[in-house]
Amino acid sequence: MCDQDTQKDVDEYLRRHPEMTRRDFTKFATVAGLAMMLPPVANAQSVTETDVEITTPDGVADCYFVHPANGSHAAVLVWPDILGLRPGFREMGKRLARSGYSVLVVNPFYRSAHAPVVSLGASFGQPEVRNHVMPMARALNADTHFTDARAFQGWLDQQDAVDTSRGIGTTGYCMGGPMVMRTVAAVPDRFKAGGTFHGGGLATGEANSPHLLIPDTTASMLHCVAENDDANDPDAKNTLREAYGAANLSAEIEVYTDTLHGWCAIDSTVYHQEQAERAWGRLLALFETALA
Repeated sequence: MCDQDTQKDVDEYLRRHPEMTRRDFTKFATVAGLAMMLPPVANAQSVTETDVEITTPDGVADCYFVHPANGSHAAVLVWPDILGLRPGFREMGKRLARSGYSVLVVNPFYRSAHAPVVSLGASFGQPEVRNHVMPMARALNADTHFTDARAFQGWLDQQDAVDTSRGIGTTGYCMGGPMVMRTVAAVPDRFKAGGTFHGGGLATGEANSPHLLIPDTTASMLHCVAENDDANDPDAKNTLREAYGAANLSAEIEVYTDTLHGWCAIDSTVYHQEQAERAWGRLLALFETALA
């Protein structure tokens, strides 16, 4: 996940690509600009979007709920990256809803601050941004991941826009990766699919490593790995493959070439549209089968 090592890789990338300056990126990363970055959704459904508040054991979480305007649909729980719930992730959630899902994008930092916790165009590469978000990220742990997952699942299943006869999916980016793996373990009878994108710390040597929960899950999984994350921890993907194989569970694990940590977030300085679109296509394919 985001740390000084991955940021060094990003800084080097931007040094070699001076055409993507911080000034230009910030100017582009407007709400309208973010929407324009995504290709149109085929057979897009009209959607309804609302800001919601969800009670958890630790307080009230401010979240974004977006779903097709008519009918009930399979739910998807989205865990943002270390910069939290913001316009970019709202747009990504809306895109998923237009594809036919009832999507809850959460503020993982609700215990510390209301979203957005960073300004539009903010980057983890800015020291002041890192100093702001890192303490909030460190305040979260395996226990908060479990309690939040159960609270959000309970709320989703009470919504008319959610078809409870279908499984729930979940996605996570950066620090959201471990949250996805703990989510599918927290309520295995409801979460039937999960996808992580440049997720960090999925398979570690710690006693609470997310991969150790795989035997307690039933979800089909997708792990899209950044090339530089794999270079920094090449054994992680193999540990995941072995754990899924031992549990006889379906998992697609791939290192995406020419990508850096953060490449799937549309407001990232290292957003790689071609590879992000390929990963998005794999996610839709997973949901179509696993959440049926």
